Amino acid sequence: MKLNFNNIQKHYSDLHVIEDFSREFEEGQLVALVGPSGCGKSTLLHIAAGLEKPTAGTVLANDRPIEGPHPERTLMFQENALYPWLTLAQNVALALEFQKVGKKQAHDKACEWLEKVSLKGFENYFPHQVSGGMRQRAALARAFVSNPKVLLLDEPFGALDALTRMTLQDALRDLIREVRPTVLLVTHDVDEALFLADRILVFSHRPATVLREFNLTQHEKTHDLSEFASMRRQILGLLGIHAEQDEVAKLLEGAEV
Repeated sequence: MKLNFNNIQKHYSDLHVIEDFSREFEEGQLVALVGPSGCGKSTLLHIAAGLEKPTAGTVLANDRPIEGPHPERTLMFQENALYPWLTLAQNVALALEFQKVGKKQAHDKACEWLEKVSLKGFENYFPHQVSGGMRQRAALARAFVSNPKVLLLDEPFGALDALTRMTLQDALRDLIREVRPTVLLVTHDVDEALFLADRILVFSHRPATVLREFNLTQHEKTHDLSEFASMRRQILGLLGIHAEQDEVAKLLEGAEV
């Protein structure tokens, strides 16, 4: 599903969050939104989800105005937001039951997606009985089970340790390749953006404007991001982080003592 943001502004009384944002996102693209905290990235996701209305401008999904939430557009937060009194399978199936899918069909589909995220055998476990990474896998399954055309991800792995985060980045990339939704990913992790994204938009401080856009569609990527070193330094520089200090920190982490 193609998304068009046309001259979007968002104000909360005297607080100007977004000023004149316009971009087109092609069907099947993964676009990462990177920028300082509070600059309006999550607000753009909420507008695309239909949870908030812009102060000015329009957002179109396949040339139709977005006027409210729709099952074709799924928003996933940093917190997994699983219901603690439901099993993992019941949590995933709930996304389908809200769309009037029968309980048996919804349960079968939920189990199918739990298997896709390596949770086969944990269908009847409750959220408190599994790890944080497993809960986030279940949240991924719930996000994909209804076959969304647009997937809006708000720091989905921000609360996880580095190794679990990389494992889930791999899982997310595999699921995206299978389902091919249009994805907007808000992240503060530049390496995550470089690994997952086809395009990266770097935002300024509030009110948000795009400082620069990077295109990565021609690259076959692994977690070895050495070929992106120059791009990484440029993005960090736009965010006000000195690349030299960042590289020194990495060298110190690997130094022998």
